[in-house]
Amino acid sequence: MIRIDNLSRRYGSVLAVDSLSLHVPKGELFCFLGPNGAGKTTTIRILTGLLRPTSGRVTIGGLDIQAEPLAAKRLLGYVPDMPFLYERLTASEFFEFIGDLYDIEPAVVRAEMDRSFSLFGLLERRDSVIKDLSHGMRQRLLYASALLHRPSVLCIDEPLVGLDPYTIRLLKDLLVQRARAGMTIFLTTHILALAEDIADRIGIIVKGRLTALGALADLCRTHGDKDLESLFLRLTSDGTTGGAAATG
Repeated sequence: MIRIDNLSRRYGSVLAVDSLSLHVPKGELFCFLGPNGAGKTTTIRILTGLLRPTSGRVTIGGLDIQAEPLAAKRLLGYVPDMPFLYERLTASEFFEFIGDLYDIEPAVVRAEMDRSFSLFGLLERRDSVIKDLSHGMRQRLLYASALLHRPSVLCIDEPLVGLDPYTIRLLKDLLVQRARAGMTIFLTTHILALAEDIADRIGIIVKGRLTALGALADLCRTHGDKDLESLFLRLTSDGTTGGAAATG
């Protein structure tokens, strides 16, 4: 569903992503790990069409994200690490705005709003202005909106930052359910326990290069580590830079 072929992205003299090739099939929950500045956020921004690669190619459902951006983005849902929301809209107005972007019938949007706001605990805040919502409530609204058009692929950059335990459990269960129903999920995170809990496969990127790829049990067996933390720390011990946010 996601195919990355020989992808590179350079910022001046910094090679943030270096010849990355990767295939994430339909229905897989894939976790992309790495230290700060490793290239995770750069990769996900290229996947979603927000950045152009220096070289290489990304296809979503067989559609080239650069050559056919509108068609490819209709297959995508995206939850960024630093989301932007229109703060003077209410939660319901923002949800309706997203529906308009995807040309979804208003009646369908209203029905989906009732279902999704109930799931994410937003019903009582549907008329609240976004600037008055807590960080957790904003994140819930962002997930509800990203799933409105029923994307085939969901890209998520650091999904659990600042969330309460209830919302974390809600999102973990939701992501696993959606993957089992056929959605492809590409997720970057610094939280190793999250990857251990939900990932079908894990990729570890260091200084822009993919250094490990596979199911957790296979990776630990191959590299001789007892758990993901041991594996991650050993593989990234010389790659923990304080890299700029743009190259994360």
